[in-house]
Amino acid sequence: MGFLTDLVGELRLDLAAHPIDRSAATAAAGDQPEPRDAVAALASAAAADGVALIAEVKRASPSAGAIAAQADPAGQARSYAAAGAAVVSVLTESMHFGGSLDDLRAVRDAVDVPLLRKDFLIHPDQVLAARAAGADTVLLIAASLDDGALAELLTAARDVGMEPLVESHTDEDLDRVLSTDARIVGVNARDLESLDVDVEAAVERVRRVPRDRIAVFESGIRTRDDVVRAVEAGASAILVGETLMRARDPLAAARALLGRREPTA
Repeated sequence: MGFLTDLVGELRLDLAAHPIDRSAATAAAGDQPEPRDAVAALASAAAADGVALIAEVKRASPSAGAIAAQADPAGQARSYAAAGAAVVSVLTESMHFGGSLDDLRAVRDAVDVPLLRKDFLIHPDQVLAARAAGADTVLLIAASLDDGALAELLTAARDVGMEPLVESHTDEDLDRVLSTDARIVGVNARDLESLDVDVEAAVERVRRVPRDRIAVFESGIRTRDDVVRAVEAGASAILVGETLMRARDPLAAARALLGRREPTA
């Protein structure tokens, strides 16, 4: 047992006690404009900058505690977009990360780039709720889903026009993800059970992702050197949260990760 197992167990109980109104979520999802194309955004940014940035709005985490509990999600996202982030990720899990779908809605109103709902999704109705709140893509964590559930949620996302980011954090997870036709493959350096980070192991896993997929390196990115190492291993994109949320100037911090010079007056 560990963090992910415990959280998913809690989530199953909560969804059973407080099910999502599927009819309302379906109607609200249908009222949204067409989802922005996260695959195209990531591919275009990687071609232009050598790597695409998925910049995350993240108030807290179980490993780091409070990071920026009073952060303004919309302002943070505007800084990310101005810096050149291809996608903005919004952590919406409330109990351990301090997020909410209201954070996602606020960010949706603030920026035009594709939005990723980052949460622990185990039921298709959560995918509908993400689309209804303005998400353009969602995170699916392989370790929290058996093969049948993973296929079901992949289909649920694509049924509403979203291509999900499918995440692995072990060799076995990656095997399962690569056995699907997921176009965006996440490699998380953090073990979601122990919450330990092993960048070396993640670098080796990134090398295994075929080049016709978008490999996203997650966790452990703090400096431009970390970015370069991930790219040299085969990453097309990086997902960064804590480093940017702690930065005094998130725009400058995001530009530094992308290797962009500050604009001159």
